[in-house]
Amino acid sequence: MAAGKQTPRQKMINLMYLVFIAMMALNIDAEIIRSYFDSTKALNETRMLTERKNERIFEKTLQAKAEQVPDTYAKPWAQYQVLRDKINSLVKSAQGIKDELKKKSEFHDKDAQGKDVDVSENFAALNNNEATTEYFFKEGDENTPSQGALELKKKIDDVRNYINATFGNDPMLKDLVDRANKSLIAEYPKGKSPNDKTWFQNKFYHQPLIAAISNLEIIQNDARNVQSDALALMLQEKVDATIKFTSYEAIVSAPVDVVAGKPAEAVVMLGNYSNSNKISISGVSRQENGKGYASLNTSGIGQKTFSGNITLTDASGKAQNFPFTHTYNVIAGPQQVKLEQGLLLSADKMNVMYRGLENPVTGSILGADNSKLSLSATGAVIKSTGKGKWDVIPSTGNIVRLTLSGTDPTGKTVSQVFEYRIKGIPRPQGQVRGKSVNYMPAASIPNQIVAAALPDFDFPVSFTVNSFILKLPGRAGSMVQGNSLSSAEGMLRTLRPGDVVQIYDIQATATGLGNQRLKEISPVIINVQ
Repeated sequence: MAAGKQTPRQKMINLMYLVFIAMMALNIDAEIIRSYFDSTKALNETRMLTERKNERIFEKTLQAKAEQVPDTYAKPWAQYQVLRDKINSLVKSAQGIKDELKKKSEFHDKDAQGKDVDVSENFAALNNNEATTEYFFKEGDENTPSQGALELKKKIDDVRNYINATFGNDPMLKDLVDRANKSLIAEYPKGKSPNDKTWFQNKFYHQPLIAAISNLEIIQNDARNVQSDALALMLQEKVDATIKFTSYEAIVSAPVDVVAGKPAEAVVMLGNYSNSNKISISGVSRQENGKGYASLNTSGIGQKTFSGNITLTDASGKAQNFPFTHTYNVIAGPQQVKLEQGLLLSADKMNVMYRGLENPVTGSILGADNSKLSLSATGAVIKSTGKGKWDVIPSTGNIVRLTLSGTDPTGKTVSQVFEYRIKGIPRPQGQVRGKSVNYMPAASIPNQIVAAALPDFDFPVSFTVNSFILKLPGRAGSMVQGNSLSSAEGMLRTLRPGDVVQIYDIQATATGLGNQRLKEISPVIINVQ
């Protein structure tokens, strides 16, 4: 604007210009508040879904288990009821504060006809910070929390302290304790404040109504998610055990080949066996500590069988029967082995060793001293691990030929070459919750851990995920360090049901694979519900 004396017309133009800028600023604020309001509403709807899931599925399941199997589930059910009541009290208190703040700020959810009031009509109320500051700080002093603020803190602390005291020593519930200590707080740990202000100052001092409502909704949401985690974890161990134990199977542990005239014994038991007097075993010589012992018939050479039945009386008093049959061979003693002839059948496609790993093998010669056997190979390292046992570590090539040498019962030196195919380590699989494809609510995603595994691999291998790329709809992929999705929580808040989250380029360190170079780890897909 020109310096010096201005004409009335110029002054009017300047005034209109200032009004125009003010109107633009007001419009931007309104859009921000509308976005904030929509996010808070979505968070509220998610909490409602979590509450219904807790009440209608997990809670009823745990209660039914407590009634059916009180020895196992009565204690977890009692602990959960106390936790549920404390969380209900916290959620109700936070809701009461929201309602009071809305009333003091003259916020109206519905109009006279019962229809939702548009955000624009509540702009002044949502932008008002007086009610929030007045409620949470005594006489508006930011250094003095009000009685209402202290009451809210007390309820948050009560839930967290109960979880630590009740479940802190249970390794199966470690995730629940960690989440409670992270999300259910009303004051920062010492030295953890982002700006040297208190938790209440950052959340509520001079904060507009919409920010206060959102922060209180987050408290309610975190509390319900902790409640959901508690139910899931309390049921997880018990439900898994029940599933395994209802898939009963008779187990017979006995030698397939026995020497004529020599004592031999078989052990019979029920999978996940128990010494309960509700389990009885027939067809055996004696029963001790839930196991049945049978003296095998070793008279005469040839194939023989023995059988019986395991009877389990369940909690309802119903008897369930599990028959078993075991087949074994009676073979000749060492002096007769010299005179015997036999056939050997092997599955050629199954003769496989993994490159760079310690592949265990066992060799023997009928009637000979296995401690005097030797094993050699070209293109592989051989390590002895016991009598007739070795670890073979193949290196180059696609086939390794093992030469087993020893002395047979007649004193003759014998040797034989065995051929194995060499394979590389299979491609690891990226996982979340043990699966590569998942379905879960958006609120649960930040709590997940990205892992890698080799499903159905026969060697003990573990992986430590170091980083991965997180791809959200409409956004470029972002590098995430570590194995937790919690650090991307801010980005994940934008997710909506139907969205697909992709996790790829997973970088991990393997333990148990020696110096093997890992193949690319397969990606993980999360479908947002």
